[in-house]
Amino acid sequence: MINIDPVRWATAAMLVLAYAGMCAAILRGRLARAQDAGGADWLVLYASQTGTGEYLAQQTAATLRTGGLAVTCASMEDIGQATLAGAQRALFIVSTYGEGDAPDSAAGFQRLLAQDGLALDQLHYGVLALGDSSYAHFCGFGKQLDQTLAQRGAQPLFARVDVDRVAAGAIETWQHHLSHLAGTSDAPDWNAPAYSDWRIVSRHPLNPGSAGAPAYHVVLAPAGGALPAWQAGDLVQVSAPADPDFPREYSIASVPADGKVELLVRLHARADGSFGLASSWLCNGAALSGTVALRVRQHSRFQANGNADRPMILIGNGTGIAGLRAHLKERIGAGQHRNWLLFGERSAAHDYFFQPELDAWQRAGALELSLAFSRDGGPVAYVQHALAAQAAQLKAWVADGAAIYVCGSLHGMAAGVQDTLAAILGQDKVDQLAADGRYRRDVY
Repeated sequence: MINIDPVRWATAAMLVLAYAGMCAAILRGRLARAQDAGGADWLVLYASQTGTGEYLAQQTAATLRTGGLAVTCASMEDIGQATLAGAQRALFIVSTYGEGDAPDSAAGFQRLLAQDGLALDQLHYGVLALGDSSYAHFCGFGKQLDQTLAQRGAQPLFARVDVDRVAAGAIETWQHHLSHLAGTSDAPDWNAPAYSDWRIVSRHPLNPGSAGAPAYHVVLAPAGGALPAWQAGDLVQVSAPADPDFPREYSIASVPADGKVELLVRLHARADGSFGLASSWLCNGAALSGTVALRVRQHSRFQANGNADRPMILIGNGTGIAGLRAHLKERIGAGQHRNWLLFGERSAAHDYFFQPELDAWQRAGALELSLAFSRDGGPVAYVQHALAAQAAQLKAWVADGAAIYVCGSLHGMAAGVQDTLAAILGQDKVDQLAADGRYRRDVY
């Protein structure tokens, strides 16, 4: 899959260490962090869909701490009304994905800001808005947040900083503001080492004859050095020679035990008939004997985290099966057989990605499968329809503690799944699952 929110500074080693500690802290006590926030000089709050905003928030907090300031850094989902109402100074680092959509972790915070009578006259704030100018509603959520805070009486410390695909100039502007607030120029280094060289071990289309765009199974291994660590749910960044300043992100479809990084890359065709720079290079342009500039990036919100021992419902369409496959490989390899995959595509004959493997897991009793192929005749059926047809099973699995992971297209599939979950479970239950970390999405 391609994600629209790339980060240029994070390296695999730095993020694994930083995020692992942060995720452990979240699991030990979100409530304790929120209660401690009242004693901090600053709140640094982030809303991050794939980890970019989270990483930049950690760097922001580290910069403020160099000036001796007490800082609480937390996801928006961990902050309640009392903490916000008592905060004097806060910095918000927020991503926008799709056409102006807020990250899933910001849903509760949006409801908090919408409450009648909420006044934030005591709050001084700054906003770092992350987005992609190729979308009509560039930095849409960041702009909305800035406007809402001002309407509630909060006072901006400086003008909102809008960042187009993590452009260096805008990040430097933000760093300049931070140095002024911290009263120091001794800021931590936000830059990361270069990408590593990887070689393409194999590459072949998985859907020959499909009515959809070609999807390639691309397998890569380090050209030199050890295989980096990652978990199911993590991503890679690929820097294409034709556009090196804007790396593309793809879900990893394998686990470290496989000894290689596997991707499922859709050849992106533009309206004018040309192809996407990164996808066309990975699918066709990069020579098998050459190298690919690549680095692994942790995607903590789509990792198993506290859900490793729960039953897991995995829902996706198209190339979104890549990240779901990694979860299945990780879980089945660990002996966890309470797995239910709901997958949708066009045709069973051409678009049943990884069919031999999925069928083998099903025969072994490690996987339940519900499939929806929309072009195979009869009424058009998508993955959300397959979910609706299994409403009783969905309720039973959720009652038994299952987590729900969704990966694939935001519009159509993810929106349809969201509506179906709300219709079956109730919106309050869906919101609670999200708050508890049992409903996670990697959508694009």
